[in-house]
Amino acid sequence: MEKISILFLLPDLETGGAERIVTTIANHLPREKFEPKILLLRKEGGFLEFLKDDVDVIDLKSPRIRHSLKPILKEIRKRKPDIVFSGFGEVNAYLALFIKFFPKIKFIARETNVVSKHVTRKEIRFFYKFYNNYDKIICQSDDMENDLLENFKVKKEKLVKINNPVDFAFINEKLAISEKPECFKDDFKNVVAIGNLSSRKGFDNLLKVFSHLKNEKILLHILGDGRDKELLHQMKNDLGLENVILHGQQKNPYEFLKFADLFILSSRYEGFPNVLLEAGACGIYSLANNCPGGITEIIQPGINGEISNIENHQEFSDKILDILKTIHDSEAIKNSISSRFSINFILDKYENIFKETVI
Repeated sequence: MEKISILFLLPDLETGGAERIVTTIANHLPREKFEPKILLLRKEGGFLEFLKDDVDVIDLKSPRIRHSLKPILKEIRKRKPDIVFSGFGEVNAYLALFIKFFPKIKFIARETNVVSKHVTRKEIRFFYKFYNNYDKIICQSDDMENDLLENFKVKKEKLVKINNPVDFAFINEKLAISEKPECFKDDFKNVVAIGNLSSRKGFDNLLKVFSHLKNEKILLHILGDGRDKELLHQMKNDLGLENVILHGQQKNPYEFLKFADLFILSSRYEGFPNVLLEAGACGIYSLANNCPGGITEIIQPGINGEISNIENHQEFSDKILDILKTIHDSEAIKNSISSRFSINFILDKYENIFKETVI
């Protein structure tokens, strides 16, 4: 059997969930069966340095997604891969309209969010009318799958559920070189939250929660950057939150996770949050907001974490206090994640979908 050539399509390789998954898949696909290439609108981002040398990266040098369709289609026509794997929601939507122009190429989309929650602009939602043009659409969670069925009339036979994989070897390598951050105080409990500083991640709610914990010996460390950076800094100052530190984006977030007493996911919605998986892979207990996006598929209450409603700020803050008083079994937490989401288990599913699609 000839190798299956796969062209992965992303805006860039910044350190986000979609970028992390595509990097992981491309790195681990067996080379005797697959030939992966990655087409980027911009060749930039933190995951470039983790990509294996034999993965060809094509740079379109395009600053905006909406101006990239023509060069994307040109590259697809030029390279004629067996499979085009589009791994980013907005790109997936635009590309759906043009799939019929390539009858000999199979197209797979990996959706990144619960679409009805994430896509609000009418001009983008229009393109989802053509989502059935894809040969397969990979959903990471039941919430995502049900949303596409109910709100976008995607055919059930097009949908394939594959959870996100966790690369334990990569994480353990990072943990091995991680030292305790100087900002972690020994006489304080250290709570970590990670994500893009946008409304979706709910850090505004988390700051309100921590306004109830001002008198406790607890520090909140928020890692990430984004458009709401100034707003959150102002909110922190207005609430007088000396117990909250906004660190910006970190090259090695695992040193924060390694020594954290608790990880918090405050999102309003998710797709299937990698950061929640990776916190568990580091042996850290989690408290997650009860939001759409596979949270209940990841959290095993009392084993690797708990779920609560962050909109009730007092109740959520009380839950933080209760959790921090309890000792949790880090090995049980790791096993909870590895037994369900290890890379070998998930990668087998991707391999099977790739093979089935080109037959």
